[in-house]
Amino acid sequence: MLIIALVIVSPLFLLAVASLKDDRFQILADMGTFRAFWVSNPTLANFAEVAHFSGELAFGRYLLNSLIILFATVVGGLVVNSMAGFVLAWGSLRGRAVILALVIALYVIPQESIIMPLVIMVSRAGITDGFAVQIVPWIASPLYTFLFYQFFAQLPKDLFEAAEMDGASVFRVYRSIFLPLSLPALATVSILMGIEAWNQYLWPILVTQTDYARPISVAIATFFGQDSIFWDRAMAASVLMMLPILAFYLAFQRWFVSSFVGSAIKG
Repeated sequence: MLIIALVIVSPLFLLAVASLKDDRFQILADMGTFRAFWVSNPTLANFAEVAHFSGELAFGRYLLNSLIILFATVVGGLVVNSMAGFVLAWGSLRGRAVILALVIALYVIPQESIIMPLVIMVSRAGITDGFAVQIVPWIASPLYTFLFYQFFAQLPKDLFEAAEMDGASVFRVYRSIFLPLSLPALATVSILMGIEAWNQYLWPILVTQTDYARPISVAIATFFGQDSIFWDRAMAASVLMMLPILAFYLAFQRWFVSSFVGSAIKG
């Protein structure tokens, strides 16, 4: 376990150490040696250079853009996918089995195969180069709808019937009873959807042309398209990109783990 942990953590530690070095040539020279894991004169100058909200290295703005996209996608995704999963599990739908089969079939289709038709659609709709085009297409997800469906379907039927006998509407049952019981599912979907939204690269680079709504994942790639790679600034920007999603995971990891443990026990 210790060896596995070291293998997983060592690249993150190397990234953090390299971001504290002020000589990009020294960073490149240290790669492949144990000196890459040590910094003699640490400095925050690299972070000061990239943490701006305007100018060429406006990574503060890019980070804020990514946070806005992350928050809106996760909140919207939790609402839409949980409601869809609840209706599939407990709603009075004709052909529910067919709809569920179609949801599963949609998950099998690779995202890359629909990228270009989706680009054409959003271009004709006139919503390119903004936040909406990076949020709206990814709110509804067949995978997360199915995850919510599985969770809701495992809850006791007596809860739903008792609430109906008390005169509660379907939406009231969802909001007041089933949703509070689904914290593990909400945490699991939040983490998975958050990581997916945070690491988006292909879609933002196709639909953003200016810095107005460009996420930090696309902005970091600009360091590696130049003749001279500024490793020190790229490392600092990568640390800035890593910290929010790491904090996001730590905030929800307790429910995330309990969700997987519960699924294993029920299986």
